[in-house]
Amino acid sequence: MTLSPGHPLMDGRTADSPLITAYRGGKPSRRPVWFMRQAGRSLPEYRRLRQGTGMLESCLKPEMAAEITLQPVRRHDVDAGIFFSDIVIPLKLAGVGVDIVPGVGPVLEHPIRTAADVAALPVLTEEALEPIREAVRLVVAELGSTPLVGFAGAPFTLAAYMVEGKPSRDHLGPRTMMHADPQAWQALANWAADASGMFLRAQLEAGASAGQLFDSWAGSLGLADYSRYVAPASARALEHVRPLGAPLIHFGTGTSELLVAMRDVGVDVVGVDYRLPLDEANRRLGGSVPLQGNIDPALLSAPWEVLEAHVLAVIAAGAEAPGHVLNLGHGVPPETDPAVLTRVVELIHSIEP
Repeated sequence: MTLSPGHPLMDGRTADSPLITAYRGGKPSRRPVWFMRQAGRSLPEYRRLRQGTGMLESCLKPEMAAEITLQPVRRHDVDAGIFFSDIVIPLKLAGVGVDIVPGVGPVLEHPIRTAADVAALPVLTEEALEPIREAVRLVVAELGSTPLVGFAGAPFTLAAYMVEGKPSRDHLGPRTMMHADPQAWQALANWAADASGMFLRAQLEAGASAGQLFDSWAGSLGLADYSRYVAPASARALEHVRPLGAPLIHFGTGTSELLVAMRDVGVDVVGVDYRLPLDEANRRLGGSVPLQGNIDPALLSAPWEVLEAHVLAVIAAGAEAPGHVLNLGHGVPPETDPAVLTRVVELIHSIEP
């Protein structure tokens, strides 16, 4: 399994870009930055384009998904596009009944709570992923030397939605299931791992230059449960893409105590949320991998002098890591002023790498 000769990483378009250079531990030509959830959310052009179109529908219209992915790159001069999609898209493409309910989030028609429920899950096919590949091809054709980052939800986060049937604060359902019926949990985690892995591989093969596994809810777990019940599934998801050779990033929220275990599932870069300073994250990881992060999204609405000082502190804290890509410690809040993001990018680019 290899990338095609015409892939941006293989034909010279993105291999030496600031982002990929930093992800691989080299010295980039400028300090790279992109923002999680930069595609959509805060941009007025996004809201205009999405008007009248449901979230999942917009993800599965290749032209629309491509345009939304490109909007923040044009506006902010960030060093990567992040593919516009949703972590439940693999479920939708497999035929699982799911929708994004405004003000709630992903809601499943039938939550998955028993071994029989897991056994009845449909299988995601390669053919079903064609809208994803087409959207990536459209984006990459426009991005030129700017890399596209593909993404997928990590198996625990995907499985947590499937068990709860909707967003949850404490994820008691999946945490109970992994102990009460470990065989059913393992089967569900493996199903989610294969769906996420196929989803990410489709993006990378179609032209994405890096891939991020995003574990929104792993912070609800202790290290022992994460290592026993979750890490093997995350490693399985990444086995779908690791042979391609593109840099792989692992990010979770509330995962300060899990960073080493998250690295050890087999990634090149560890994303750090806003709760842990990067110098401490680097110490815990033994200086072994480049880091991504970790501007606090709450400070995007603070006075500029406060935000500027914070960004400079994040840069200083990441200085000892083998590489550092600036990002947020979670996603862009919808109410963020886009001009602030542009100004943050200009500040970061003004500082020598």
